[in-house]
Amino acid sequence: MYNSANGCIFAPLFEYAYSVKRFLTILALLVALEATAQVTVDSLHYDIESVKISAAMPNKSAMRSPISATSINMGRLEQEGIASIKDISLIAPNFYQPDYGSSITSSIYVRGFGSRIDQPVLGVVVDDITLMNKNVYDFSFYDIRSIDLLRGPQSTLYGRNTSGGVMNITTLSPFAWQGLRAMAEYSTMTSYRAKLSYYALPKDNFGISVAANFNHDGGYFRNTYTDEMCDRGNNASARLRMQWRINSRWNLDNSLTAGYTNEGGYAYHHYNPTTATIEPVAYNDPSGYERLMIHEGLVARYKSDKVQLSLATSYQYLDDCMTLDQDFTPKSMFTMQQMQREHTLTEEIVIKSLAHKRWEWLCGAFLFAKWLDMSSPVTFKQDGIDELIVGNINKGLHTVFPNNNMLIGSDNFVIASDFNIPTYGAALYHQSLFKFGDWRLIAGIRLDLEHTSMDYHSHATIPYCFDLTMTDFKELYSEFKGRERQTFFEVLPKVVVEYDTAIGSVYGSISRGYKAGGFNTQIFSDILQAQMMSDMMGDLGIKLDGVGGTTYDSASATRYKPETSWNFELGTHLTPTPSLKLDASLFWIECFDQQVTVLPHGKNTGRMMSNAARARSFGAELSATYGYEGLQLRGDYGYTNARFREYNDGIGDYAGKRLPYAPEHTVALSVSYRLWFDNPTIQGITFMADWRGTGSIYWNEANTLHQPFYSTLGAQVSLRMNSVELTLWGRNLTNTRYNVFYFKSVGEEFFSQGAPLHAGIRLNITL
Repeated sequence: MYNSANGCIFAPLFEYAYSVKRFLTILALLVALEATAQVTVDSLHYDIESVKISAAMPNKSAMRSPISATSINMGRLEQEGIASIKDISLIAPNFYQPDYGSSITSSIYVRGFGSRIDQPVLGVVVDDITLMNKNVYDFSFYDIRSIDLLRGPQSTLYGRNTSGGVMNITTLSPFAWQGLRAMAEYSTMTSYRAKLSYYALPKDNFGISVAANFNHDGGYFRNTYTDEMCDRGNNASARLRMQWRINSRWNLDNSLTAGYTNEGGYAYHHYNPTTATIEPVAYNDPSGYERLMIHEGLVARYKSDKVQLSLATSYQYLDDCMTLDQDFTPKSMFTMQQMQREHTLTEEIVIKSLAHKRWEWLCGAFLFAKWLDMSSPVTFKQDGIDELIVGNINKGLHTVFPNNNMLIGSDNFVIASDFNIPTYGAALYHQSLFKFGDWRLIAGIRLDLEHTSMDYHSHATIPYCFDLTMTDFKELYSEFKGRERQTFFEVLPKVVVEYDTAIGSVYGSISRGYKAGGFNTQIFSDILQAQMMSDMMGDLGIKLDGVGGTTYDSASATRYKPETSWNFELGTHLTPTPSLKLDASLFWIECFDQQVTVLPHGKNTGRMMSNAARARSFGAELSATYGYEGLQLRGDYGYTNARFREYNDGIGDYAGKRLPYAPEHTVALSVSYRLWFDNPTIQGITFMADWRGTGSIYWNEANTLHQPFYSTLGAQVSLRMNSVELTLWGRNLTNTRYNVFYFKSVGEEFFSQGAPLHAGIRLNITL
């Protein structure tokens, strides 16, 4: 199990803070509370489920706006036990976030495009505050009122620009409901969750809520080398929200959120390509992830008879540390730590018209400043020194000096890499809606400016000796230091035509997508490693081809440029009957300067982003919901055909090949049936089953490895008893084995597998 005593930045505050005994004590307390309760939660579920937040267009909900969207209300979130963004994967068409690694590593893919490192394709907004670092995207859901997932570029809305979409998350407000809410859950693999929250209106115009959450994950995969579960961990978070309705025009909404995570992870199975077998997890050095985040957001809203003004200000703090046995084998090759400390300020100003006239408009400005300090030391150990450094040097030396060797006088050394990366951004955007009878024309434009710089300093000291000319070891100090700057400016237009019918609307849109560029920090250890080998040879007056690789006088080669795209979409939102809702869309995306994650050739320790490709993606999305009395049917399907138009990495030409990591199909079907009883003890029972599938997923650019289509089955039954709901649930009931991630490290190949069959019991209490 990963422990911060191994060198991370703060102590494990919550490591095993709650035992199973404590969990059972909480459970008993909650049951006792229920015994004294005299209220029901029927009104709570009804009120919350019926609310939709305003989203893509002024005065229109997400599901009725001219954009492909998936909306999930509080009732569904709690009924299906959706506890994080990863749980939304597959139930939203063409949205995929595999669960692998840790909270920092899992990537998001939308309509075929995604990013394993740096800026994601999807933005996340919580209570009108844009989260500015993807490292905090994977957080625990509790008391979430609604979620809107909008697919497609958000070129004229929502904080920092995103190329694939935005997820709008709204938490429960004390003005929407007052009382005590509690949840306790226990599941197989010795995992448990607990949540407690309180909502009140001390005054008619002032509301306050306090909510706290704790999760312990027992883990699914055992590291056979240490005989411990490698992916277990803990996380805790709390939220304080205060809302003031100052008068009929002004209101304030302030949220303070803090979260702490200390988890293992990286259940990476070695893959043997010769036998095509996946071996058990086995690595020797500690690995894990530790994160502290604090977010403070203040939103002020003003509403007159004609316009609405919104001012959203936030401060976001992130302090995290990722520790890796980067070769993921029992060998003592090398380890890496990535420690980050980031301060972020954001300000968003939006003013929009409220009058329902033939012309409606929206104007906005978004400003942000981020200051990131990062340290990424790589520790080379004996096997790594022998194979990656001494082996490479002596291979070249033996062509000239067959009987002599270069020796390293230490069994470990550190390549230290320190970075200071400030980023500043500003955007101005405008959107107008013109009404012509049943027709609507929406036109928008965004001006986006970002400036970023990087101060870098990589250095290492190593004792070496060439046994032909030296009698003792000599210390060699190598250094790579400098500064790089980049500025990005983009003009992002959008045009939408919409037609209203008696049962819904049909729309077509054209928009430009954009994802900013940046710097490759994970390649610096490779750069300095090559520099060290060249320095050794130069110090001896020896020049050998192929030894040391490429050296750099600056880090300009580690830059990567923005990725841009043109997006075309046709869609419809229909309600043929009050009980049936249909949403469908067709899309085509042309992507330029695509940012792809590449590994330098050979046995290297880092990875980097490169604008190496041009790609296109087309597909379709269909969602249907049908409800009749206690019966609820849902179906969601997404198809994506994403391929490279151009991509040659110097080894192969991958034009026409499918983009790696993004699934071709995503499908989710669910059925639930609720029975109500006129009984003082049991008021209702709900049966639910769901089937989710995805695939094929190609793992490399050559498309030689892939995960075929697979599916999992889930089921649950819930009992409603006054203010208590008791749920028994199971997931992956068929115990399907499937892979969710693939990568290469030091020339070796690895897979991460999906969670096996697991089940649990959950108790919800509302007082």
